[in-house]
Amino acid sequence: MALSDYVNTFGQHLLAKYGARVHKVAINAGFTCPNRDGSKGIGGCTFCNNSSFSPNAREPDPIVEQIEAGRQVIRKRTGAQKYLAYFQAYTNTYDDIDLLRRRYDTALAEPDVIGLSIGTRPDCVPPAVLDLLAEYRAQGHEIWLELGLQSAFDETLKRVNRGHGFAEYRNAVHAARERGLPVCAHLILGLPGEEPFHARTSLQRVLEEGVDGLKLHPLHVVKGTRLANEWRRDEYQPWTMAQYIGAAADLVELTPPEVIYHRLTGTASLDILLTPQWCNWKWRVLNGIERELARRGTRQGQPRAAVKQC
Repeated sequence: MALSDYVNTFGQHLLAKYGARVHKVAINAGFTCPNRDGSKGIGGCTFCNNSSFSPNAREPDPIVEQIEAGRQVIRKRTGAQKYLAYFQAYTNTYDDIDLLRRRYDTALAEPDVIGLSIGTRPDCVPPAVLDLLAEYRAQGHEIWLELGLQSAFDETLKRVNRGHGFAEYRNAVHAARERGLPVCAHLILGLPGEEPFHARTSLQRVLEEGVDGLKLHPLHVVKGTRLANEWRRDEYQPWTMAQYIGAAADLVELTPPEVIYHRLTGTASLDILLTPQWCNWKWRVLNGIERELARRGTRQGQPRAAVKQC
């Protein structure tokens, strides 16, 4: 058995849709974030060192060069022949609409790039941006709007200095789905003050608003963040791998089978990762989730009675 026997994975979804392996190529297009430039805040989220999310976070090369570099690596590793340009680092809708169009057009001009996945914040998707993405989708491109919610609890979002609440997420999702845009929501498990109950409740709130895809991330502590200082002061302790695997399996069970899981874990490179070390063990975590679902005899959309209620 494979993980995709238990979970509706993005890779298998794209394989079935396009008849070929499709892989995301991470891009840093040089954008910033309203929670870093002063319009919402300074310093960003307490856990944010963008190097932990994007391999091109420090000094981005031109977009075409980034796509080619990613293409070379991915083709050897997975044999993918088609790609989604994943605008990942910082807030990729936070700029002038004409500049956004030029950046997106540059990626889509590559002959093997079939679409875009745009990572952004719920408070940075004005109508003009959504209309542009809907225009690309109408042209036949695969388009995904990835909204970094992280938690549906406003008190948690305030504690990690997120700079928005659940209301902004709700508004963004409704506006996107009105235009037919698929939405992928990001949730972080193990945020300060949160337990598995919070993760299950966040998922339920996201599902109630309507969502097409999900990404789960374990919170990891990386260098150069306020969360690192909290951890050093013993004000925050990350989840264990067993806790994360159990909670992720719970969320998979509670997720309707038609929702697509783009990711079930996240990693950080060892040069910046402080704790927990298991956040560098991607395949151990994924295999652990698969084994846990097999042990329970469940799969996506088939919750045990113990997790049906949050």
